[in-house]
Amino acid sequence: MDYQLDLNWPDFLQRYWQKRPVVLKQGFKNFVDPISPDELAGLAMENEVDSRLISHQEGKWQVSHGPFESYDHLGETNWSLLVQAVDHWHESAGRLMRSFRALPDWRIDDLMISFSVPGGGVGPHLDQYDVFIIQGTGRRRWRVGEKTPMKQHCPHPDLLQVAPFNAIIDEEMEPGDILYIPPGFPHEGYSLENALNYSVGFRAPSGRELISGFADYTLQHELGGERYSDPDILQRSQSAVILPQEMADIQAKMLQLIQQPESFRQWFGEFISQSRHELDIAPPEPPYQPDEINEALIGGDNLTRLGGLRVLKIDDRVFVNGEQLACDNQSGLQALTQHLTLNKAVLGATLDDPAFLAQLTTLVNGGYWYFSAE
Repeated sequence: MDYQLDLNWPDFLQRYWQKRPVVLKQGFKNFVDPISPDELAGLAMENEVDSRLISHQEGKWQVSHGPFESYDHLGETNWSLLVQAVDHWHESAGRLMRSFRALPDWRIDDLMISFSVPGGGVGPHLDQYDVFIIQGTGRRRWRVGEKTPMKQHCPHPDLLQVAPFNAIIDEEMEPGDILYIPPGFPHEGYSLENALNYSVGFRAPSGRELISGFADYTLQHELGGERYSDPDILQRSQSAVILPQEMADIQAKMLQLIQQPESFRQWFGEFISQSRHELDIAPPEPPYQPDEINEALIGGDNLTRLGGLRVLKIDDRVFVNGEQLACDNQSGLQALTQHLTLNKAVLGATLDDPAFLAQLTTLVNGGYWYFSAE
């Protein structure tokens, strides 16, 4: 099914986005879970899927990482199963993400789903990214505190928490309710009964990640090989002193690398279009020929984008999963970036372009788009 988010986006962005947390009562009216607890538990048994079990008893926290072989050891209270990037593996759950495309695709990260029994949760904590938490089956109580400097501690090596806080939001959430939390606001949720929660998280790379990623790109492409030079070097009274102008020259040399528009755009397109989690890539066997793709689309078939695939555009370049597409048909590239489902109506005359059809065939044979009944 398709999910319709009842949200005034301009008002929300002005009043709340990265400013204040808010509960959106019945953001999804008549909400129906796209996945069952059993299906979620099954995903957590797969090697490729990132999952955790978090439990607490008498103040002691335990964390274990999937894949899991059994859940028979779990009791009826105080534990949660969390599965990352479910949109990569479960098409129906992935449809929830479509409701948030009013925000830029490059900022959206993944869909984490949790199943919690009564008392289950991960404790009070901070996130450094925006998140929309959608309540599914069951009821869960959420508390959110004010954004103030807080010390974090580790009650378990794999768990980061904060001290108890005073709540500015204290709400019992029901199916279809949405809690939006900007970065840095402490929050805590625990289930009042068996409950499913859907967390749409947003990517917020740190300066460390950006510099590290760009450094890797410069090494890979052998950029920045020019040496430091100082033809106007000044004599100084103390040979150990590094002059302020020399410091400025070194900093300028480093900044010069980042300020090259061509290489910077190319790096960022490759960097930000890579998924942080495994994709459910299943290339077709045997591979398609371009005329077969063309015939199927003209005949009314649909191509659906793989769940979690990042398709992003910078100027006239399109990047898919870390690679720039070798195609300059702007109408075709626009269709690839804008539409999650491709068909004859969307692609139109681009199907008459052999170069675009060849690029589309490469993407389908790579498992990035697949034929579906949608």
